[in-house]
Amino acid sequence: MTAPPFAIRLPYRAPWDWQQFHDHFALRSLAGVEYLSPRRYARSVRMGGDTGWFSVQPLEERAELELEIHLAPQHAPALAERVRKMFDLDSDPRLIAEHLGNDPTLGPLIRQAPGLRLPTAFDPFEQAVRAIVGQQVTVKAAVTIVGRLVQRLGEALPGAGEQQPGRLFPTPEALAGADLAGIGMPGKRVETLQRFAAACASGALALHIDDGAQELVRRLCALPGIGPWTAEYVALRAFGDPDAFPSADLGLLKSPVWGSEGIAARDLQRRAEAWRPWRAYAAVYLWHAYSQGGRTGG
Repeated sequence: MTAPPFAIRLPYRAPWDWQQFHDHFALRSLAGVEYLSPRRYARSVRMGGDTGWFSVQPLEERAELELEIHLAPQHAPALAERVRKMFDLDSDPRLIAEHLGNDPTLGPLIRQAPGLRLPTAFDPFEQAVRAIVGQQVTVKAAVTIVGRLVQRLGEALPGAGEQQPGRLFPTPEALAGADLAGIGMPGKRVETLQRFAAACASGALALHIDDGAQELVRRLCALPGIGPWTAEYVALRAFGDPDAFPSADLGLLKSPVWGSEGIAARDLQRRAEAWRPWRAYAAVYLWHAYSQGGRTGG
């Protein structure tokens, strides 16, 4: 018997901008796994041996999100914690602005869009898959390919209706053992993806940052086919590490703040030392400037 849905509220420190998250998901939403409307985001989840879904919507004139849970009630505390991380509800925008706001490059960006947050994936494995698939292709192309993985390998969510998620993201086991012929990736990248999935499935790869983000980066880079950009991007997007910084990211290098010629990765990495321990938020602002210039990044 399916448990009835219930809702809880998740407070945050203002400012916090729903539109930032809507725009982020609009570029990346996976058909079946996620559902996005102007004022609501929903996605399927697997927690323990249970499956279900949740939705999030901002509350008017209140510094809160409403989290509607379609999952066994015992998972509510852990789910709420993960959703808080996903929407970066626990960061202090004033503290970050105090540190980054005096920087001549970042200061104007922060004043134009105060309180931007760090969108973080609900599922670290899913985000790592997206990052590996997204090596050297556009965000749109990566979403298309990952969408094929979902349709080919993702389980159907029981009782799915309209305007809600209907499929689960593939498990590491399913992805590691699948025939991915014709999926739309070069053979070497398929090998990298399945090697990563197999390492996660067997436990050979510890996909966490309990011992620090740089240790995760080291573990990921030890896998053939995964380089520093992918590893740093996973630390940033999969775990919300506030100091992760993929300095070779095209959107960061071509952000309009650097002028028409952009900036070299080593020069950006050197500049970013002054932004510690909030380099990931600096990246958010540089990506935001890049997207405002008509491009998409991050």
